[in-house]
Amino acid sequence: MRPTDQELRSPAGPGAARPETTDTGRMPLPGPRDAAREPLSGAAVPDPAVLDPAVHDPAALGPAVLDPADGAFARDPFPYYAALRTRGPAARVELSNGSSAWLVTGYEQTRAVLSDPRFSNVPPQSAGRPKPDSPAQRARACLARHMLNSDAPDHTRLRRLTAAAFTPRRVDALRPRIEELTAGLVGELADRLERDGSADLVDVFAFPLPVLVIGEVLGVPEADRADLREWTYRVGSPADALAQGEVDEAWTRLHGYFTSLIAEKRRAPGEDLFSALVHDSSEGGLDDGELLAMAFLLLFAGYETTMNLLASASLLLLTHPEELAAAREDPGRWPAVVEEALRHASPLEGTTWRRTTEQVDLGDGVVIPAGASVLAVLAAANRDPAVFPAPDTFRPDRYADGSAGPAGATGSVGSGSASGSAGSADVPGPACPAGDGSHPGPSGRRTGTRAAAHAAFGHGPHFCVGSRLARLEAAVALPLLFDALPGLRLAAGPGELPYRPGLLVRGPRRLPVTLADDERSHTVGP
Repeated sequence: MRPTDQELRSPAGPGAARPETTDTGRMPLPGPRDAAREPLSGAAVPDPAVLDPAVHDPAALGPAVLDPADGAFARDPFPYYAALRTRGPAARVELSNGSSAWLVTGYEQTRAVLSDPRFSNVPPQSAGRPKPDSPAQRARACLARHMLNSDAPDHTRLRRLTAAAFTPRRVDALRPRIEELTAGLVGELADRLERDGSADLVDVFAFPLPVLVIGEVLGVPEADRADLREWTYRVGSPADALAQGEVDEAWTRLHGYFTSLIAEKRRAPGEDLFSALVHDSSEGGLDDGELLAMAFLLLFAGYETTMNLLASASLLLLTHPEELAAAREDPGRWPAVVEEALRHASPLEGTTWRRTTEQVDLGDGVVIPAGASVLAVLAAANRDPAVFPAPDTFRPDRYADGSAGPAGATGSVGSGSASGSAGSADVPGPACPAGDGSHPGPSGRRTGTRAAAHAAFGHGPHFCVGSRLARLEAAVALPLLFDALPGLRLAAGPGELPYRPGLLVRGPRRLPVTLADDERSHTVGP
């Protein structure tokens, strides 16, 4: 799960101009480093998931313009990021809304950015195209006041109020309930496969499990969860990937829903986290606006990342049957499967936007000017070949000696950059070296030094406060799913699957599955 400290910023606006594409339909890749193509400054980009479009002449957009709403890019952004990395560990990119931003794709540089206070999380007041006042804009502004859009000391106070709910003891105590919920969902999936012949693993399994878990933690009534999923999907997607008005409607409905929920928790508090936050007066407590923003953040973060992790990990295992067989044969390998899925298919594609408060030298010739919009691309950092050999290969043996915690290689990058710090103690585990020194053993599987810690949950003071819960849900749910349904198969080609658009979160929107013919008559229930 991700009560993440990777921010969520708001989407908005009508459709944006589309960039040129190649004759294969793929987004053209950026060219190599070229002095003429390295502008001196970056423009402000307001939203991480949805780049608020401006009206521009499509003919004026160059072939290297990045359109986060492009379906082909969403399905496989990694060739683009690999090509971008040839220009350096960070590069200025033109975006389809007519603005520009710096994308950080290097592993060490990503960690440096996320732990350096010169990269502020506070959105600039003037970011984006001016918008007329409306109920949707007021709702969006209110819900955007969460801790991921803040710096210390505000962030420190807000994080401290929520961190107690995600301590190792409290998270680990959820294991029996997660097992119970998973068994029920697997039984429902088996029944649907038996009845209909196929099912969508996202709708039946990857979505409902984290929603049920975080709903119980937070105190969200089960009857409301489907609507909340739809509304949070809209506000976390590029506006030009949706029908006009859908984003504004979602912000308005979310604001109204959380206003009513908080009022109910005040009237009749329970044992859940929302009730605790409403009645917590320590450190001054939370004002009404902070409560609304915190409710939005914890719900969105609480299911979105884990849903994408479960869907992406299932897809990887279904397309790598040898790794699935190895994990089923040796259950001790499941934590490594989870870690490698987090690295290979990062459920958070990027952090939320940062803004430089002064000029920053990241090293390797990369100097980011003051006032620039900066996106640390976690998915790209996790495939940096300087840190992860054969980065595009799904190889759980990288982490076979145990799951990697947030610690990893540290040290300054470039001039004046801060040294890395996990910024969280919620995930235990020894530090991992900065490279992968593993080597093939007699069986062909790799042994030796574990790989570097991935950056899937971020780094620094905004490191995901719910990372332990996300790992636990995946480590419990995946083996239960594949042990109960060993004949599970994809019902569509991997290249046909639609992916969540945008630069914030990433995962398949649908994952149709079926059972092998010899399994259909004896599926396993809960």
